Amino acid sequence: MKFLKMTTAACVLTAAPAFATEWTLDPATSSVSFGSIKNDYIGESHVFSRLSGSVGSDGTVNVDIDLSSVNTNIDIRNERMGAHVFNGASTAGLSAQIDMAALEGLAPGESMTLAVDGDLSLMGQDVPVFLDMFILRVSDNQVMASTNTATYLSTEELGVDAGIDVLQGLASLDSITRVTPVTLRFMFNAM
Repeated sequence: MKFLKMTTAACVLTAAPAFATEWTLDPATSSVSFGSIKNDYIGESHVFSRLSGSVGSDGTVNVDIDLSSVNTNIDIRNERMGAHVFNGASTAGLSAQIDMAALEGLAPGESMTLAVDGDLSLMGQDVPVFLDMFILRVSDNQVMASTNTATYLSTEELGVDAGIDVLQGLASLDSITRVTPVTLRFMFNAM
């Protein structure tokens, strides 16, 4: 849940024309997803459905993830994630600083990869995240940023191990992996 989405947002907005003062995340076409493996062999994909964010003209990227929007495809597990893993926290935040000049040269239809360092803020923990991003200039006013490769986050580093232990016990599972792959897709529109 290292919702690398903030870093991705930064990358997307950086591709904007120099005259754009701000880029805004389009929540309808953006997503943050993560995976888990239980009992060593059963893999599952999960998604956060409510995101918001922006990239400023100075390259400051901020993406907020509504933790209550977690969708694991099982209602009771969604509730348990909120109560035990996120401890009732409402949002996680991803932030980064991007060099806007590095992306301003992309013309519509052009793409590039970009290494992005950011910070994920979750329940009072600030966790450094590294994202390998694919940036596509869709049009003069739209940029898409997605993970080029999956990013892996440690549940221990995120401070959610105790909550994962509770989920494992409630579901009578032998194991739940303690490293999770995270993928991001952010679409930004010029304001």
